[in-house]
Amino acid sequence: MYLIARQPYSKVERVISSAGQQHIKHQRMMYMYEEEIVTQYHTFPLEIVNDVSFREINGSGGLLYLHTMKGVFTYMVAQPPYLFIQAFKNHVNRW
Repeated sequence: MYLIARQPYSKVERVISSAGQQHIKHQRMMYMYEEEIVTQYHTFPLEIVNDVSFREINGSGGLLYLHTMKGVFTYMVAQPPYLFIQAFKNHVNRW
């Protein structure tokens, strides 16, 4: 499997206990290979990925959207993922 691009993202876990509510931020990595995009808990074959888009929030980071045949999956990113999106579009256009 040949790595084409990677994109850091984060997930926020909300933990509620008797002491109160706590938010834990987990740093993760998304990998794009020749035939699939892989996250911590999902693998998306490129045949089912229709598009990748980004919406900026608060001037720097924002939300990365994977538009698939199984729905839209959202990932929080700290920096605009333009290189990841461009790598996806360049790779898919080869097919």
